[in-house]
Amino acid sequence: MTKKDPYAALRFKEFRFFLAMRFALVFAWSMQFVIIEWEVYSLTKNPLSLGIIGLMEIIPAVAMSLFAGHIVDQNEKKGLLLKIMLGFSVISLGLFLITVPSLVASLSKNTILFTIYGLVFLGGIVRSFISPTVFSLLALIVPKKDYPNAATWSSSTWQLASMFGPASAGFLISWIGVHWSMCFVFACTLIALLWLIKIEKKPILNPKIGEPIMQSLKEGVKFVFNNKTILGAISLDMFAVLFGGAVALLPIFAQDILKVGSEGFGILRAAPAVGSIITMLAAAHISLTRNAGKKLLIAIFIFGACIIVFGLSTIFWVSVVALFLSGVADGVSVVIRSTILQLHTPDNMRGRVSSVNSIFVGSSNELGAFESGLTAKLMGVVPAVVFGGCMTIATVFGTAIVSPSFRQLDLEKDLEELSKED
Repeated sequence: MTKKDPYAALRFKEFRFFLAMRFALVFAWSMQFVIIEWEVYSLTKNPLSLGIIGLMEIIPAVAMSLFAGHIVDQNEKKGLLLKIMLGFSVISLGLFLITVPSLVASLSKNTILFTIYGLVFLGGIVRSFISPTVFSLLALIVPKKDYPNAATWSSSTWQLASMFGPASAGFLISWIGVHWSMCFVFACTLIALLWLIKIEKKPILNPKIGEPIMQSLKEGVKFVFNNKTILGAISLDMFAVLFGGAVALLPIFAQDILKVGSEGFGILRAAPAVGSIITMLAAAHISLTRNAGKKLLIAIFIFGACIIVFGLSTIFWVSVVALFLSGVADGVSVVIRSTILQLHTPDNMRGRVSSVNSIFVGSSNELGAFESGLTAKLMGVVPAVVFGGCMTIATVFGTAIVSPSFRQLDLEKDLEELSKED
């Protein structure tokens, strides 16, 4: 077998533009979400309000996902992503305006909250289009044989932005306040647009342009449910993320349990991403494709165990290490799952498959936030986090028992076949 080139995808100029665009976009999005979490909890001091933020994003994200996948498969990807990112910029501008200090002082708390929730709801609509569009555009920039390498670098960039975004948000809230932090987010969305403009328009590879929406959606869902490898990977990750949503409760841990302020909050929020980015950078050099099923199960087990440790910890640096290790485990999961999706999805169905994946996995982040907020309200914050970690571990054992074929999953043969094709 040809020696693995860890920088294969980076040798394509447009892929480097793509990574720069994705970094700026995810940096802005993750930073914005953290700022919203901080502002809402500061206004309410109610853990359920943090869950409502997740709920306001998941409702439109789930409702629009399949339709978004159809639109993506029917349209040119670069132009569509440009429109989507313009929509995100408008939402960031709205959040910047609603956090003007003089306006906050003159409006009622409920007015500010409902406005923020409304903008988050619109953000959920925008988000339903982002994932399938980015996923589809990536496949048009690099050759098929470099998909695993491109997926690793793309996921690494996502995690890097997810690391710096929350950390920057925590420090900027302390230094310049919520309002001007949102101004910084808006500026980042404009930078992302500038990088996207440098990418050329791509051909539409779907031979069924103009296909009826319902038929198109039915084919996309049917493909995912008939492909046991894809279905198993995204189902496992969905339940792990759903029950391991402790990150949504970090403002409570930072303010009321660990008492570390906004700076500590930024460090806690960034710790999982630090672990993930280290894992993903290592994955560019060390393949995770052999015995991928077993590695994925082990990674999610470790993730659940780390969430339990975090929930029980009352020491700041113990909590940071637990979150860091949860990120390491999550990084393995993301790399393997991204590789599975890229290798097993036909070009003409990438938008729809990615949309189904968003419903299973992406939206489970927000549903997990709601679950964490609700269980924290009913059980208490610490028991809720420990419960989530235990459920994640139970999901791993359930999957291993119910699907022995998934334990034997190996992606090496897929890579060998693609190498022969190219």
